[in-house]
Amino acid sequence: MSNDCERKPLRLGCVSYVNTLPLIDGLDDLADFQMRRSIPSALIDLMAAGDIDLGLISTIDYQRSEIPLQLLTAGMIGCDGPTLTVRIYSAVPVSEITNVHVDRDSHTSIALMQIILQEMHGIQPAITPYDTRERIAENKVIEWPETMLMIGDKVVTDSPPAVRYPHQLDLGEAWHAMTDLPFVYALWMCRADLSEEMRQRIRTASAVLDRQRRHNLERLEQFISRIAVPRGWPRDLARTYL
Repeated sequence: MSNDCERKPLRLGCVSYVNTLPLIDGLDDLADFQMRRSIPSALIDLMAAGDIDLGLISTIDYQRSEIPLQLLTAGMIGCDGPTLTVRIYSAVPVSEITNVHVDRDSHTSIALMQIILQEMHGIQPAITPYDTRERIAENKVIEWPETMLMIGDKVVTDSPPAVRYPHQLDLGEAWHAMTDLPFVYALWMCRADLSEEMRQRIRTASAVLDRQRRHNLERLEQFISRIAVPRGWPRDLARTYL
């Protein structure tokens, strides 16, 4: 069993948004890792099912998880001000929002939205899960809901028309205005109930992840040219974002 543990690559759960590039680029080339890409909200289920060994897990899932999780000091997704890719779009003023069609890709962003709307605007709107790619909610096509929360690269590359949504709120910016603090959306995590043998492998992997992150921070211009711009990101915006 020990030899099997050593032979198998560690399975890493991650997302493919532009802001994860400094954390994951180059890991596909390492024999010790096997990448498993999904949307942020799915990673906690993959961890619970035993389908990944490490993952960029949402911070709210760390709080809510029924399985014990261990934080790793190998990198995170966060912002200190505007996040650019976590945004409320509304056809009515924020204080008049009664229902939000929420992007199902992220658990943390939904929780953050609820905190901001309650604490800053005194409202607790209803929440309707919404597939922002297919524009489907409750098995019905809803092309343009009155208010919606979008996350990820599509906020930049496939954003709805401003004329339809004159009221918009960047949640990273709102959080910073409310608290004067940065916000962390996701971190590398693993299960906390591992064997000592696997713990050692995770410690080694965590050091590799951190080293790759530091290396990638020196190559941001390459990421912008090679990945961000072809995906539809304006170069200057991608540079600010990363």
